[in-house]
Amino acid sequence: MKITSLETFLVAPRWLFLRIATDEGITGWGEPVVEGRAETVRAAVHELEDLLIGEDPLRIEHHWQVLTKGGFYRGGPVLSSAVAGIDQALWDIAGKTYDVPVHQLLGGPVRDRLRVYSWIGGDSPDHVAELAREQVEAGFTCVKMNGSAQMRAIDTPAQTQAVIDRVAAVREVLGPDRDVAIDFHGRMSTAMSRRLLPLLEPLHPLFVEEPVLPEHAHDLRHLVDSTTIPLALGERLYSRWDFRDVLRTGIAVAQPDLSHAGGISEVRRIAALAEVHDVTLAPHCPLGPIALAASMQVGFATPNFLIQEQSLGIHYNKGNELLDYLLDPTPFLFTDGHADRPTGPGLGIEIDEEAVRRAAETGHRWRNPVWHHSDGTFAEW
Repeated sequence: MKITSLETFLVAPRWLFLRIATDEGITGWGEPVVEGRAETVRAAVHELEDLLIGEDPLRIEHHWQVLTKGGFYRGGPVLSSAVAGIDQALWDIAGKTYDVPVHQLLGGPVRDRLRVYSWIGGDSPDHVAELAREQVEAGFTCVKMNGSAQMRAIDTPAQTQAVIDRVAAVREVLGPDRDVAIDFHGRMSTAMSRRLLPLLEPLHPLFVEEPVLPEHAHDLRHLVDSTTIPLALGERLYSRWDFRDVLRTGIAVAQPDLSHAGGISEVRRIAALAEVHDVTLAPHCPLGPIALAASMQVGFATPNFLIQEQSLGIHYNKGNELLDYLLDPTPFLFTDGHADRPTGPGLGIEIDEEAVRRAAETGHRWRNPVWHHSDGTFAEW
């Protein structure tokens, strides 16, 4: 079997899909994208295709090594995301070739159900409480929320209390038997995180995500030592080498993204490295159906898996949803906050190719917001 073509499709709301075809009629799908830089990653995919056309798609590890190391300049989110989507598609082909789900090729399932969480928005305590109640009624046992909008390096007592009040409102709805995760999104300085974390401890978050920006990861050890809250990081780390020093800081949760951190092959290795440090895995995935399917395949085969992010209903997807690009939505129908183990071959989903091609005729130019403080200075989004 030989690879014959790589096709990419810009599809709303902000995704890039990849289709790899073979001379035996087996195709694989991947999702290589950096949100807001989809066209750049698309160009990288097509630069890499020269290394793949005519090659055996089942030599997945060999291709991963060549794609990541074959150029003199290595690493970074664009290259690792291009490789991630290619890697997903090659695993999809392998599973379809052997007529088994990918997790079977990764050593078989270690669990029967996969816990997932749902995002909630909302600015006021009343609003976030209402949205949390909706997710409880939908059966979810965990929700995630942003800690704040823009935050100054050292903000006011009122802004600090606003974060606490919103989380407290959600905790009241959830009770003690459900979880809330809080995403600081890199918006907090180390000083603000140090101020907020002790105040959030009585609310028992499942974890606080990105309490510092990745470039300030050297401060993580101080934050870990200052709080009982599990800390999470990793959506902006792209390889096991990026995670190596971070895992030594005492974080509790690693969050590599299957569309950014080298795909299934590399995230499996990151998960194993995390296990050595008693760190759990919660893959980052506010993306499309292919990225979610790949994440779930890894989750079902990973002993130290904690919980899976998914973007059904998230505000980014307004007007377009994950299910719009699937022939069968069953793999993403969650019961009691859990996904059942997929049994279909490959990634376990069937892409509606006609819908993808229609959507790609329009494409998208999604860009993340750029925020500013009241004095006009740049603010982290």
